[in-house]
Amino acid sequence: MKMRILMASAAALALAACGGNNESEGGANITAEDNMIMPADNGSMNASAGAEAGVPQNGQEYATMVGGSDMYEIESSRLAQEKAQRQEIKDLAQMIVTDHEKSTADLKTAAQQAQPAITVTPQMTPEQQANLQALRSANGAQFDQAYLQQQLAAHQKALQIVQGYAQNGDVASLKQHAQTVSGPIQRHLERAQQLQQGGGASQ
Repeated sequence: MKMRILMASAAALALAACGGNNESEGGANITAEDNMIMPADNGSMNASAGAEAGVPQNGQEYATMVGGSDMYEIESSRLAQEKAQRQEIKDLAQMIVTDHEKSTADLKTAAQQAQPAITVTPQMTPEQQANLQALRSANGAQFDQAYLQQQLAAHQKALQIVQGYAQNGDVASLKQHAQTVSGPIQRHLERAQQLQQGGGASQ
């Protein structure tokens, strides 16, 4: 009788031990699953990468970025018309003002043709505002150098924006705008490069 009781007790203890192990393993599995890192959404990652690279992801972004770029180019070049020492830099500034004023006017027309229409409200980025302030503080040869350096960087970015949107844009009228303005932007960039290298003769 005692033997049967002892065997029954041993069997009960063994079952309890097995049950405890299963619970521990189950608990471990739950914790591991809870701590799993879900893969990031590829679409979100691509959109963020595009925005960081300066490439507009849609028509509204394009209008905002180009409108702000035009505004900066116009305001900085008006300063150059007043403050630049070299006449050829003043001539470049005049060309930039004329071309970017036309770009803004054409942008507004193209944006209105979108369905639904896109509102163009040009606004400079903090970086563009800081660059403009730096030009206001510069004088003489220092201004000429700073203006050309800024124009090189700004037109490289602008070219990236319009070329990217001309290829992959989602609004036909804005894609046409991007294709149209890429030529003048390229000419401004090349002329600024020539002047920075000390060239004076116009191409």
